[in-house]
Amino acid sequence: MPLHRSTLRSQLTQRDKPWDILVIGGGATGVGVAIDAASRGYQVALLEQSDLGKGTSSRSTKLIHGGVRYLQQGNVPLVMEALKERGILRRNAPHLVHDLGFVVPNYQWWEAPFYGIGMKVYDRLAGRYGFGRSRNLSVENTLEQIPTIERDGLRGGVMYHDGQFDDARLLIHMALTATGQGATLLNHCGVTGLLQDGEGFVRGVEAEDRETGEQFQVEARSVVNATGVFTDGIRKLDSAQSPPVIQASQGVHLVLDSSFLPGDSAIMVPQTDDGRVLFAIPWNGRVLVGTTDTPVSEVSLEPRALPEEVDFLLRHAARYLTKDPNPEDVLSIFAGLRPLVSTEGVGEGSTAAISREHSILISDSGLLTIAGGKWTTYRKMAEEVVEHAITLADLPPRPCVTATLPIHGMHPNSQRFGELAFYGADAPAVDALLKSHPEFGEPLHPRLPVRKGEVVWAAREEMARTVEDVLARRVRGLQYDARASMEAAPLVAALLAKELEREEGWAEAQVEAFRGLAQGYLLTP
Repeated sequence: MPLHRSTLRSQLTQRDKPWDILVIGGGATGVGVAIDAASRGYQVALLEQSDLGKGTSSRSTKLIHGGVRYLQQGNVPLVMEALKERGILRRNAPHLVHDLGFVVPNYQWWEAPFYGIGMKVYDRLAGRYGFGRSRNLSVENTLEQIPTIERDGLRGGVMYHDGQFDDARLLIHMALTATGQGATLLNHCGVTGLLQDGEGFVRGVEAEDRETGEQFQVEARSVVNATGVFTDGIRKLDSAQSPPVIQASQGVHLVLDSSFLPGDSAIMVPQTDDGRVLFAIPWNGRVLVGTTDTPVSEVSLEPRALPEEVDFLLRHAARYLTKDPNPEDVLSIFAGLRPLVSTEGVGEGSTAAISREHSILISDSGLLTIAGGKWTTYRKMAEEVVEHAITLADLPPRPCVTATLPIHGMHPNSQRFGELAFYGADAPAVDALLKSHPEFGEPLHPRLPVRKGEVVWAAREEMARTVEDVLARRVRGLQYDARASMEAAPLVAALLAKELEREEGWAEAQVEAFRGLAQGYLLTP
């Protein structure tokens, strides 16, 4: 079922009986819960205050991985679970998840045996869900894989395999999967309060359609709080005495052109100055460098990189690349907030030490909260949440089917669709749209791998409502090249205004708002 907002909104507001499960939050975890519950046959609704994936879920390092750093920390159960989920996701969404080779460069005599053994353990833990065997590389082999790696002192490398994906695109396809299973999802609709029955149990929410300003109530037998870094805000609506459970951590990424890392292999640096892993990854004709791990006290839908984070990434990239990146080389910079589950004493320490495992909390009123976790394990997290929701709502038990449920667009050979491959099985329909009108097949901008008709597709089929929805999450222009996306904004606004039948002046306001937002993705004027 396409993501047609008007239809989904009517389904939500005109329903005359409670939903079985209502999910607050349209990120990976929330949409994952909607998929799981709907595919079991339950009646499910989901509300997202902004756009699907606006927060953390569109700002990742674009990796579906087991987590090499968690292996270093000795958290073998988390690594094993993540590796299994990585394999399941590649099987269910091969059009969006693919293998990527990583090279760990060796500059010290002990690194080859140390990391070589570590990656063999990683392979072994993956078992039948493995993406490829690791191997030691000579200096010559390392340079073949990474021609721009720093050569001074290079002793060779270790190569291993993990998964790469486009986070925002996967989330849109997950939303389409959820609606295909019967769920009702609505973006740009915020929760302003919780409804309770006479005994003090949560039985729904008060909501506001951010497009129209209309306020309404949605009743449900169970309410799931899957709002990521905004978890504590919803818990406060439930009870003003709810203690905080989230310690947000900021991760920043720089985007460079492909000359800094030509080829198909990525670089993984297992130990940086702050103890984090650093990645330099080829991504859709560009290079993604990240990330940082900075504790933050205030959460926002639009976090901004700190000067010291930018300096950290540029400095470390220069250590491992023969071509040193400068601020003027950065095409885009974006920050995301990790919703880590708080631990004792974390306020004075480094968030790099906080576990990426998730926690499920149930308040006295029955509000079900899922906190923490990581993109790779969203499906397993959702399964656990739904099991709890079934009990809380006294629903008839039904088995989870998502381990074998294809993600919308699943196609075993989507690469045959060329530049439209990430649409998967939808690619022929997108291609037909591009050919249906002479203008639709034209490039949106010379520096963006996007056609004008893809904006129309996003509005018609993927619930894009704003210029930001399109350029930040449907076609990724904002992360590819922030300046180019600003230049493309007027054209996107005009296409959307026509599709959404907006009034005069809407397009101009959209362009102004988007350009203000995009300024934060630029390092230089």
